[in-house]
Amino acid sequence: MRVAIAGAGNVGRSIAAELVGNGHQVLLIERDPDSMRPERVPDAEWLLADACELENLRQAHLEGCDVAVAATGDDKVNLVVSLLSKTEFAVPRVVARVNRAENEWLFNEEWGVDVSVSKPRLLAALVEEAVSVGDLVRLLTFRQSQANLVEITLPLEAPHVGKRVAEVPLPHDCALVAIIRGRRVIAPTPDDTLESGDELVFVCHEDAEEATRSVILGKRR
Repeated sequence: MRVAIAGAGNVGRSIAAELVGNGHQVLLIERDPDSMRPERVPDAEWLLADACELENLRQAHLEGCDVAVAATGDDKVNLVVSLLSKTEFAVPRVVARVNRAENEWLFNEEWGVDVSVSKPRLLAALVEEAVSVGDLVRLLTFRQSQANLVEITLPLEAPHVGKRVAEVPLPHDCALVAIIRGRRVIAPTPDDTLESGDELVFVCHEDAEEATRSVILGKRR
């Protein structure tokens, strides 16, 4: 997979290092010479350029990328990069960083954003996830599909504790994608049994969240 990342600050470099370590091709685009530190991610390509300029993105051959990531610390820049990536270069997947919570509503398909990652929302979700047992916590939103990545930690009294995954009547537009049990990450099969304390991770349409909570926990808010 080839990935272009606009913004080579701490966030952009961290993403690049992780992707390079997983065997992907990564191009970092940075307009500030002081932030150009190729030695930090030596296996990535680096381009000193303003990612808001169409000609610079042509030079970067953005049309050949599978994913574009707008990871700068400026929401206006991230929106422009997202829009250009999608409309001018037809990048299949555009991921954008949201720096200010009040701007989150702008990061949608009209601006070319497939997935937005809000640092304030993500931090809040992580706090909720750390302390919430017996409730549904929304971790991430997939903008195009109105689907969310959600988590439920099973309390001891949950109705399906001890039952097989196949016995859980999940609503339409909801899929169980992982069971986190201690240090293990389990790709669930129909015969796996749910245990108290399991962290269940679902991809779920927002309209199905309440039904999912009711099925898994046997209660409503």
